[in-house]
Amino acid sequence: MGGLSGALAYARESGAEAVQVFVSNPRGWAPAVVDPLKDEAFRVAAHAAKMPLFIHAPYLVNLASPTHATLHNSVASVAATMLKAASLDARAVVVHAGSCVDAGHRDAALGQFREHLLPLLDQLPADGPKLLIEPMAGGGECLASSVSDLAPLFDAVDHHPMLGVCLDTCHGFAAGHDLAAPGGVRAWLNELVRTLGRGRLGLVHANDSKDAVGSSRDRHESIGAGRIGAEPFGELFRHPATRGVPVLVETPGKVEGHAADIALLKSLRDR
Repeated sequence: MGGLSGALAYARESGAEAVQVFVSNPRGWAPAVVDPLKDEAFRVAAHAAKMPLFIHAPYLVNLASPTHATLHNSVASVAATMLKAASLDARAVVVHAGSCVDAGHRDAALGQFREHLLPLLDQLPADGPKLLIEPMAGGGECLASSVSDLAPLFDAVDHHPMLGVCLDTCHGFAAGHDLAAPGGVRAWLNELVRTLGRGRLGLVHANDSKDAVGSSRDRHESIGAGRIGAEPFGELFRHPATRGVPVLVETPGKVEGHAADIALLKSLRDR
């Protein structure tokens, strides 16, 4: 899409009201590089477009990994991405919850989650970008997939005020939250508020699912074309927990791009 400026142009053309970008290779360890002049130009353009910015950390990041090299690279990657986010005046950085790989490593993973993440959170200015943990689709001993899994993560870092949540509808559905059932989205969000309290939800990834509820498979589908269906996304917008929270699509896009998904979501929101 032509880098940051291309992503912003694409978001405008698609009718988006917020944008999410990668600032380094999403499947590599090369750190995000701060370029003061280019970053300032993008920050000004995004502000002029009234386009809240979110940055997704690389997919390789795994703060729960028992492998020293992966853990070391993950901490460095998150730190570099947060620095870049501050330079771009991003609202938050999204990080996958990660996998402890072995069930026997879970307690140790929570300990290293605290050891390595807490110092990063403590360095964040109160008016700077937050860090949002994104629960995964399940399987593979992931540290968090269902909403209930978030409780020990937040306990581990003393419910730090700079830590929030990014919920993905496809992930939640794959993890066993039946969002397609009547009241399913409301129950999912109610559980989040009960588990973490109000104000922790910082972003929603709105994606339909190619696979059935509880499948543990992270395969996104266009809104209304998958197993969740369109109507539950309307329920998403009506819940108090999502008030003022940006909702972004990560749908396949296919040939025609994401404009149709965005338009459908807006129509469900504006009913």
